[in-house]
Amino acid sequence: MANKFKAYTILTLLVIGLVFMGIGCTGNENGEGSSSVQDISLKGSDTVLPLAQAEAEEFMTEFPEKSVTVTGGGSGVGIAALIDGGVDIATASREMKADEIEAAKANGINPVEHTIAIDGISVVVNSNNPVSELTFDQLRGIYNGSISNWKDVGGEDRPIVVISRDSSSGTYEYFKEAVLLGDEYRPDALTQPATGGIVGEVTQNSNAIGYMGVAYLDESVKALSLDGGNGSEYPSSENIISGAYPLSRPLYFYTNGEPSGLTKEFIDYVMSEDGQSLVLEVGYFPINQ
Repeated sequence: MANKFKAYTILTLLVIGLVFMGIGCTGNENGEGSSSVQDISLKGSDTVLPLAQAEAEEFMTEFPEKSVTVTGGGSGVGIAALIDGGVDIATASREMKADEIEAAKANGINPVEHTIAIDGISVVVNSNNPVSELTFDQLRGIYNGSISNWKDVGGEDRPIVVISRDSSSGTYEYFKEAVLLGDEYRPDALTQPATGGIVGEVTQNSNAIGYMGVAYLDESVKALSLDGGNGSEYPSSENIISGAYPLSRPLYFYTNGEPSGLTKEFIDYVMSEDGQSLVLEVGYFPINQ
């Protein structure tokens, strides 16, 4: 009986030891002492989304033991997730606002900005619209409501249907600052939660106008040349890189403090020669020309 009890005790101790060995091998973001999959998450800008997804796919192909999850929802959504400590990297097509930085610090989060690429904002109309260019004053008038008919900007006698991103979008914020110059969006503007909605509306409605990142441009819509005061320029890669096109902006990652572990590895990859080549392939522009 004593031998049976002794054997049972030894077996129990062995099982407990194996359990604690398993716990000790559990992975973490830094991958210290780990053989399991390491993972980080990115969330935010729909403009940055296709680039972040492409970078993540290539990164995971090269490092299959590491996982990078990417979701959209808008710059504001990603920044809010960072403030709440719910994401490793917030992706954004605008800078964080002062009140967001204040809220982050109050929550023990220290936002650090990383510029990862350059983007251009294209203003698009239906492919059947004869208008091919607008001045900034005309574009501002269309979006603040003082211009409501295409005939007032050289087009046909038709009402203008204005399409905009919603207020959670960094593109919405950037466009408001750069084009509306403090004016409010017209109250009858149709808002879309994602860029795909803008493409769909403009494609289906010959009177519509919208705006989106250049990387989303395709043959279903027509991009307009814009005159910001120095002549009319089309959103070509050359004009965006040179700064001749008036609607260009940086794209950002935000982290809590200086990145470390897998977060740093992924950002370093995005900023590497391979990562910046991918920026160009996706339709954006590397920050180191």
